[in-house]
Amino acid sequence: MVTSEWTGPFDPSSDPEELTHLLSVLSSFLSYRRHAHYNGTHVRRQAFYSLPSSHWSLLSRPPFSVLDHLSHLDDLIDQHAELAEAIFRVGFAFLAPKLDSEWIGEVLGGDARVVVGDELKVYEKIMDRLGVKASKNDVDKARSCIHQFYREWSAEGAVERQKCFDPVIRALEEEFASRARCSPNLNLDRSEMSVLAPGAGLGRLVFDICRAGFTVEGNEISYHELMASSLVLNHTKTAGQYTIAPFALNGSNHLTREDQFRTYQVPDIHPATELASHTLNSRVPAEERMSMATGDFCVLYSQEDSKETFDAVTTVFFIDTAPNMIRYIEAVRNCLKPGGLWINLGPLLWHHAAKPPPSEEDKNKDKEDRTTDANERDIGIADPGSVELTNEEVVALVQHLGFAMEKHETGTFETGYISDPSSMLQSTYRPSFWIARKK
Repeated sequence: MVTSEWTGPFDPSSDPEELTHLLSVLSSFLSYRRHAHYNGTHVRRQAFYSLPSSHWSLLSRPPFSVLDHLSHLDDLIDQHAELAEAIFRVGFAFLAPKLDSEWIGEVLGGDARVVVGDELKVYEKIMDRLGVKASKNDVDKARSCIHQFYREWSAEGAVERQKCFDPVIRALEEEFASRARCSPNLNLDRSEMSVLAPGAGLGRLVFDICRAGFTVEGNEISYHELMASSLVLNHTKTAGQYTIAPFALNGSNHLTREDQFRTYQVPDIHPATELASHTLNSRVPAEERMSMATGDFCVLYSQEDSKETFDAVTTVFFIDTAPNMIRYIEAVRNCLKPGGLWINLGPLLWHHAAKPPPSEEDKNKDKEDRTTDANERDIGIADPGSVELTNEEVVALVQHLGFAMEKHETGTFETGYISDPSSMLQSTYRPSFWIARKK
């Protein structure tokens, strides 16, 4: 095992609403195959056969062979589904010990549809009886999560990772080198420098920071990405275990069918084997230097028990998930040690733009929740309100709230985000990169 499974003070199974959400996420991975076949090929076949018969007959034959291409797309969807179902198994293993074994026996007992040895049929039966179906939003997130493997865990995704992750790693290495020069007699080890990486996604930046020798804690609020990162970090057996075709389901802007259906093997490395071969970067084993915490960044890292915990915080394509940037800055300031470093790289595609104010019903419910909670429960990014700032304003706010800006670059490079290099449409970011030190 490379890293621990989900850690943190909050158990989602203890909260009915959170448990419902967790079940919806699990269902979105378990039902990936069905939804992807329906939306990816069934609907397209219906539309194809709605063409005039002479037209679809022509397009069915070479060199077009549209029906053959749809059959090939079905095969690629099945390969994606193998990955989605593997993620489901990881997530269900977290939930299963909390289910009553007698209840499970009652659910499965005497049902001829549950075939002995057919694990997925067993899972489907249990999930059906739990009575929660995947929401459309969670189905979309499951699909997006599969695509995310291209950026974080394929060899071809290294182009984006080198642009976005490497500057952050270099800044950490330079900070460690500076500390080592200032204390040459202490024989410092990189493991003594603790790093927080919020918005950890599928865990590749967390992995790369650990591989560089530092102690790192990833933080992620998305159950989709927590389950997926746990699969790749803790449960894959070999490099290239799964096959994805991240651009296959989008039928637009392809030069050739070969481009559309190109496949990639993930993960590009076997994490445990890779970390074992980088022991010279630290005297402390990798499994003791890497962890993953689940929960709202604002809530977890604004608390007293997180105060002055980390030497550095790295935010990559993350701060624009903040409805209120001040909350993020306060959380970073709280969890950083005095003189600690905040390294940020990313655009400002504000995720909560024009967030509507809460309804009177929601206000009353929130007031009731807070009244019944002696600790005035912090709801983090679910707090009402949002604001969109320019990069100049973000930098000014960071400085105003207790940080000294040591480096600030904009427009020095361009990068895509899960970009198809052969597509006729290219979207690029020119991210801001800055390093700030807590005063």
